[in-house]
Amino acid sequence: MRVCVIGAGLSGLAVARSLKERGIDFVCLEKSSDVGGIWRRPGAGERGPGYETLHLNTAKQLTAYDGFPMPEEYPLYPRHSQFAAYLRSFAESTGVLDHVELRTEVTSVRREADGTWTVAGRDASGAPVSRRFEHVVVASGHHEKPALPDPLPPGADSFTGTILHSLDFHSGADFADRHVVVVGLGASAVDIAADLSRHARQTVLSVRRGLHIVPKQLFGKSVDEIAEAPWWSEMTLAEQRRFVEQALYVSRGRLADYGLPEPDHPVFSSAVTLSDEILSRIRHGAVTPKPAIAAFEGEEVVFTDGTRVAADAVVHCTGFRLDFPFLPAGCPASSEGPVELYRRVVPPGAEGLYFVGLVRPVGAITRLVEAQARWVAGLVDGEDVLPPADEMRAEITAYLGGITERYGLTQGASIQVDVGAYLAEFREALKV
Repeated sequence: MRVCVIGAGLSGLAVARSLKERGIDFVCLEKSSDVGGIWRRPGAGERGPGYETLHLNTAKQLTAYDGFPMPEEYPLYPRHSQFAAYLRSFAESTGVLDHVELRTEVTSVRREADGTWTVAGRDASGAPVSRRFEHVVVASGHHEKPALPDPLPPGADSFTGTILHSLDFHSGADFADRHVVVVGLGASAVDIAADLSRHARQTVLSVRRGLHIVPKQLFGKSVDEIAEAPWWSEMTLAEQRRFVEQALYVSRGRLADYGLPEPDHPVFSSAVTLSDEILSRIRHGAVTPKPAIAAFEGEEVVFTDGTRVAADAVVHCTGFRLDFPFLPAGCPASSEGPVELYRRVVPPGAEGLYFVGLVRPVGAITRLVEAQARWVAGLVDGEDVLPPADEMRAEITAYLGGITERYGLTQGASIQVDVGAYLAEFREALKV
């Protein structure tokens, strides 16, 4: 068989459609019991980031696949169950579901001397299975290995409450009448804190570093729709920053007025947090901001300002580490260091291996993974050809140089992309 696609979430299904449209022989391996990736509600005994209140942060018309709109009755920001149902409908309608092997976990991807790839794993029955492919597309996402503070603050071992990661959080109702501390200020942190505030006796939001909190809508339009406007694209980065910062000041004022730390960086120099709700919950007294955790003492959590609260649970919404344990050592998308991929897709020197969906845009990701998927399908089909390895490495070096200047070179920053500029990279190759 020619191609193995690992993962049947948003990215894997986009790859599957592009391959099927070209008549390329492929199989898509998914370790869960259904397609949908992080949007599918975890089943009994499964870990997963699909907490009960999870919704899209991007408008449905920009998050839908090309030529396959979401149902009209869906709201602008569908909940996770609606989007999961949409993804399954897409898989069925495009005929790619027949190529998906569910409950099949990949444990090893190894390149052979002849340039082919051996993919080993366990099938739905738990039996070992090994097959050889000409190409492997990794589309398994990067929301699986939780990133916890290492080490945890002093006293964590003797803390009488529960310490968990957002990966294991399902619903605020599970913490009814309890005292809970949420750590972080990213998307999951503000969602989970807002959810908890409707059930818990006390909800505290512990924030180490300030981030720009941007409402999902400005001037009555979804912010990702604004980012699609021609006038926005014509602005320089400095002009975009000035526009957003002024809009934020008008719409919500200073974050310090809510008890949150002001960002130590300009907007678009780090990930932004989209939320219409967290600042309102703070203003209503339902969520109490606190600085970083300094220590645990028995049943109490002590913060860096010297204040303390009794807590039954601490939920770390501190993100995920890039983790592809099935790939060979030295892979350029490992858990250490920046991600080094040509066009954020191809590792130089590993012919036949591709990554789709390993990007972090400011805006909807769907069009990006579709562009990646079409390009990969063209490479597999021989319509497109990669440049020499040294040219690919030069492109990576230039890209990471720009990332370092704008964000600082961290692993998370190394997958950051701007939607318009990134799509432009594929237009010539895709003849769009």
